[in-house]
Amino acid sequence: MLRRAWPDHRLRTSLTAKLTLAFLLVGMIGVLLFALLLGQRTRVEFDRFLSNRDQSVLVNALARYYAANHSWAGVRRQLGGTPLWDFYIHNAVLVDADATVLFDNPLYARGQTLSPTVLSTGSPITVAGRTVGYVLFTPLPPPRGEPRVPAAVETAFLRRVLWAAATSAALTGLIALLLGGVLARTLTRPVRDLTEATQAMASGDLQQQVAVRSHDEIGQLANSFNKMSSDLARASQLRKQMTADLAHDLRTPLAILRGYIEGLKEERIQGTPALFALLFDEVVHLQRLIDDLRVLSLADAGELALNRRPVDPAALLERAGLAYMVPAEAQGIALRVETPGRLPSIAVDTDRMAQVLNNLVANALRHTHQGEIVLSATRHGQQVQLTVRDSGSGIAPADLPFVFDRFYRGDKARRRVDDSSSGLGLAIAKAIVEAHGGTLTVESTLGQGSAFTATLPIAPAPQG
Repeated sequence: MLRRAWPDHRLRTSLTAKLTLAFLLVGMIGVLLFALLLGQRTRVEFDRFLSNRDQSVLVNALARYYAANHSWAGVRRQLGGTPLWDFYIHNAVLVDADATVLFDNPLYARGQTLSPTVLSTGSPITVAGRTVGYVLFTPLPPPRGEPRVPAAVETAFLRRVLWAAATSAALTGLIALLLGGVLARTLTRPVRDLTEATQAMASGDLQQQVAVRSHDEIGQLANSFNKMSSDLARASQLRKQMTADLAHDLRTPLAILRGYIEGLKEERIQGTPALFALLFDEVVHLQRLIDDLRVLSLADAGELALNRRPVDPAALLERAGLAYMVPAEAQGIALRVETPGRLPSIAVDTDRMAQVLNNLVANALRHTHQGEIVLSATRHGQQVQLTVRDSGSGIAPADLPFVFDRFYRGDKARRRVDDSSSGLGLAIAKAIVEAHGGTLTVESTLGQGSAFTATLPIAPAPQG
């Protein structure tokens, strides 16, 4: 057991670690993407902010120059050489009030007249309430090798932003690791419970149930495991009970046979017709028990041979009623067969289906002390239902789910003292009906009787 438990523990830890790392990886990818997008967007917006600020400064400088000189003559010489002008001289176009370009530019030549549409995209230069010119800013980069003046300011600002983003990423990663570990353990807890429960079942402890903590796939798995565990525990209990019952049912007739045969051998008792009849009955009982076990083993293996042919359901009921008419009258019980005028045929093995009805009627006789037993047949869609109803002692609700189990012992009060059945009759009946593609069900009320119903498909119509 220790050699199998070690790999299970390793797999369990691996699953928790994988989930933790998955949460951490997803968190870190999200943080890195956010940091990259934040840096990109911050750079763009900060560039726009600096550009707008510098443009405003340039427009104000040009307005002051014009206000002092009342013309644009010498403006390039006056403002040239300043860092701001050197930068924007490559990106700006100065236009006078008549829409004439004052300096050459890669887009516009000196002396060129611009249209009102183009002027509307520029910034007006206003002096004393009068527009004296325009500045058009173009998206041209500065010449190579001439650094932009605001680069140092921008770099310092972006460095602070990225540092804050990196710090946030580290904290987020730590939080993701901690929360991921907690969440991973929470998610894998049902799996750990199932692992421990299955290991306990492998050790032979079938009484295992796990808590159902959710209604998702893990919860469904836990529910299925609990049902499987209950079914296995019940099957194990039934197997033990069946073994004990089978040993008892074999031991009793064998003990009787051995006792009488030893007495005959030692001449302590004399052989009489009554004694030989008793011994013969015990042998018949043993033979019937062995035959019943053989039928069940064939049905379990799916090897129960069936010689099917179309049969009138009413004929099957009449045959069973006739077979048990005399025993029923001897017990003072009325046995009736009720069938409608015409029923469709069912494709069954006549002998096997007769065995089913005989078992059901014999069971009804054992548990009915007075009243009646009714055999009936009805059609329901593409199926025919054969029902054996009695007015006997009925079955307790707690026993109903187990009446078709082999050797199941229900309420002892329902079993007659002279019950010589093998305890397999109902189990055999159910196995035979299911081998025909049908179902066998029971309805019962304690103290009022029971009704066993075999539902079988209608025989297919003959071809041609």
